[in-house]
Amino acid sequence: MAFIDDHRKAHGVEPICKVLPIAPSTYHDHVAKRVDPCRLSARARWDTASKHEVRRFEANFRVYGVRKVWRRLRREGFDVARCTVARLMKAMSLEGIVRRSALR
Repeated sequence: MAFIDDHRKAHGVEPICKVLPIAPSTYHDHVAKRVDPCRLSARARWDTASKHEVRRFEANFRVYGVRKVWRRLRREGFDVARCTVARLMKAMSLEGIVRRSALR
């Protein structure tokens, strides 16, 4: 999308989209969602709101993994699935500490 934004004045959107494997309507829809966040899907709006809550636990020395973050959010009243927390943490590159096996 950035390529089209950079070159649309010189060539226009439709000719660029013919060369690239993208429909012009896809580009225009993307631009409309960037301008007006209300046009985003419900999942995208929920993810944006939930990312802030998940990121709060990063300050805890990155000790919290998916299960601890999920349980903490449920305890605080956020109705969110564990797989959603895992997906958001993966998208934000957050990981908990992995315990090392005991030395013998």
